[in-house]
Amino acid sequence: MANRIILSAVLALMASAAGLSQNWAVSSNVAGLADRGTLNATASRSVSKHWSMNAGIRYNPFSFPDDGTESGAVRKKQRMLTLGARYWLWHVYSGWWMSGAAQYQEYNFSKKGNNDTSEGDRIGAAFAAGYSYMLTPWLNVEFGLGFWGGYDRYKVYDCPTCGITVDRGAKAFLSPEDVIIALSIIF
Repeated sequence: MANRIILSAVLALMASAAGLSQNWAVSSNVAGLADRGTLNATASRSVSKHWSMNAGIRYNPFSFPDDGTESGAVRKKQRMLTLGARYWLWHVYSGWWMSGAAQYQEYNFSKKGNNDTSEGDRIGAAFAAGYSYMLTPWLNVEFGLGFWGGYDRYKVYDCPTCGITVDRGAKAFLSPEDVIIALSIIF
């Protein structure tokens, strides 16, 4: 009798562990890291055979030296939050996918050889598509392209250190969002 109870408990535990497998993923876009060191991470949860929900962050606090500007720095500082869904054509975490997301970004950008600095807040929707290639049952590499559009409230300064505002306003925008070359760990 005790053996049957132990066997039943072990089988129930194995069945519940199997039911939880391959439902979560954590990824980082290597191409995003190459974009002036933008740190990024996305957590994803499958909700059905073809759908997953995801939440992501991007953060870049870095400035890089550039002798062509008064401040001597080029930057693409940002904080971005993303909440979205992905539709998988074959099966979640494998093959072709399409995604949509709501995004918020706080930014401060300056370009090489240009003293103008822009900063502001953006809110909008992002769309992307790509392919997820399975390297192992727990590791994928993803490739994709995306764009986003929405509302941008901004200020442009003559130089990063003097703080003289040369333009301000709000406008609609549509821009390329991502080149995705990401590593995903699935568990």
